[in-house]
Amino acid sequence: MRSFTVDERRARLARRHQLAGGLAPISAETLSGRLVGLHATDPTTPYLSLWARVPDCSVDGVRAALYTDRTLVKHLAMRRTLWVVRPQDLPSVQSAASDRVAANERRRLVADAEAAGVAADGESWLETAATAVLGHLRRNGACTAKQLREALPELTGRYDPAPGKTWGGESHLAPRVLTLLSARGDIVRGPNDGGWTTSRPRWVLAGDWLAAAPAVAPETARADLVCRWLYAFGPATVTDIKWWFGNTLGWARQALRDIDAVEVDLDGTPGFVLPGDDEPEPDVAPWCALLPGLDVTTMGWFDRDWYLGPHRSEVFDRNGNAGPTVWVDGRVVGAWRQDGDGRVEMVLLEDVGRRAARELSSRADELTAWLDGVRIKPRFPSPACRAV
Repeated sequence: MRSFTVDERRARLARRHQLAGGLAPISAETLSGRLVGLHATDPTTPYLSLWARVPDCSVDGVRAALYTDRTLVKHLAMRRTLWVVRPQDLPSVQSAASDRVAANERRRLVADAEAAGVAADGESWLETAATAVLGHLRRNGACTAKQLREALPELTGRYDPAPGKTWGGESHLAPRVLTLLSARGDIVRGPNDGGWTTSRPRWVLAGDWLAAAPAVAPETARADLVCRWLYAFGPATVTDIKWWFGNTLGWARQALRDIDAVEVDLDGTPGFVLPGDDEPEPDVAPWCALLPGLDVTTMGWFDRDWYLGPHRSEVFDRNGNAGPTVWVDGRVVGAWRQDGDGRVEMVLLEDVGRRAARELSSRADELTAWLDGVRIKPRFPSPACRAV
């Protein structure tokens, strides 16, 4: 059985995640497709993820791809996470991941509407509300969640997500109807009324925003996405695949069978690669990177010791969300944040040597200039980011 060393895995990560030096330039759309998608729960993450990998990346360029050219789109998918994906990948993403998210959202929403006394028949209430939203968007075009709630009595209803708890309190059910409709693929996040560091979308009908595309069978979609994911993230364990796609072990194992994945050894743990993708991985030149919170690479695997080492508790919060990270040669070596003047500063958790320290300092200056005074507030700051 082929054995992959940790150094080989780090070299593959550097090349396939477009982080090593000397690689051929790549577009934002091509990169998003290669990695299946980019995390977008924090609105700044896709912009900073692309800055780290795409030459001449600009805020205006990413914004145009999302809202003018529509070569990228935000969509709720794997693990009920918001992603930036290519429109041509949406049918597979929808079938392999979003449909599962939508089914779970629907079940919980129906139960909560009935428990809150909003409707005796939660299913009927939900379908009436959904039909009203789709009809309103069809007649009026893009609308904010507030505009929809104020215009449509069918969305009236409140619930308490945690009765008796300090974090509870009544909330509108309307945003959850929109979340469900987006997970179903009926609506998408259209124009953003906030700046690039905030998310204030106007909702639009998916068919009005994007070209229609035929549906993909679940088995075909599963094979397609796992095959592409394994190229970018492999070698990986079946647990990595299960976790990343937010599905079951059975689902992940069947996907590996469907694509004839090859079993390999990862330091005593079974891993998998695509057929023919087990050639020795050449070394890469030394490299470093500053990646944002929730970056797709930092969040890419469930089993993370091979690139986190002893720093997991410093760069992830207790719920498993990654803060901004500093990378050297395929390892996380610290975190980054901004000082009171907006300058990017690093919190290194180990000695990285003079060469890497110089390169990181230069990269921090580049990011400071690129941000041009904009302050980044990670949605999930890590302990290292908060450290004084």
